[in-house]
Amino acid sequence: MDSVVSRLEAVKANMAAAAAEAGRTAGEVSLVAVSKTFDADEIRPVLTAGQRVFGENRVQEAESKWPGLRVEFEGIELHLIGPLQSNKAREAVALFDVIETVDREKIAKELAREMAKQDRHPRLYVQVNTGEEPQKAGVGPREAVEFVQRCRDVHGLAIEGLMCIPPLDENPGPHFALLEKLARQAGVEKLSMGMSGDYETAIAFGATSVRVGSAIFGTREQVHSTPVSRSRQ
Repeated sequence: MDSVVSRLEAVKANMAAAAAEAGRTAGEVSLVAVSKTFDADEIRPVLTAGQRVFGENRVQEAESKWPGLRVEFEGIELHLIGPLQSNKAREAVALFDVIETVDREKIAKELAREMAKQDRHPRLYVQVNTGEEPQKAGVGPREAVEFVQRCRDVHGLAIEGLMCIPPLDENPGPHFALLEKLARQAGVEKLSMGMSGDYETAIAFGATSVRVGSAIFGTREQVHSTPVSRSRQ
């Protein structure tokens, strides 16, 4: 358990150093600790160490552990960073504080409906498929700005930021630069980009949050049939 906490502190120190090198302050970048596939007992030491922002890939898995942890620990902020099915919109709106994977019209419509129904308004990011990979979710770069505008104008959604997952076999820098450019064009301020292998690079390109899992929790067991493109946090 001590090694988990020491890895958390090492990631925070690396983030601060990367921010300083980029002429930014450490407080400009939020750490989203990706706790997917880890159970409550494995997450609890990280919570005890003071981490409060976490990311989960699956609504059902998050429902199984976070309500109980929220009873034990105050101030938890939970991000959905995996693909959202429209039939899980109700549960996602009820459970998550931030949904980072708005990526198509149907999801935007369902989220708008559920947010109005529940009078609960999680913060929203549009996922951009910067590498235009067919196996990966996300709006294409050419459609991203228009899609953000449609979310606002048609569905009444306040889009806070953009999120991306660069291709595994490519330099992530150009993808981060592209996301930053699209965010400026779309008029959004938040950039969720960078994972365990490239979060320092993402900070140099303007990330406002990084999603780090294995660098904190260690190697996870592949208990779900998750595509390779979604397993880099």
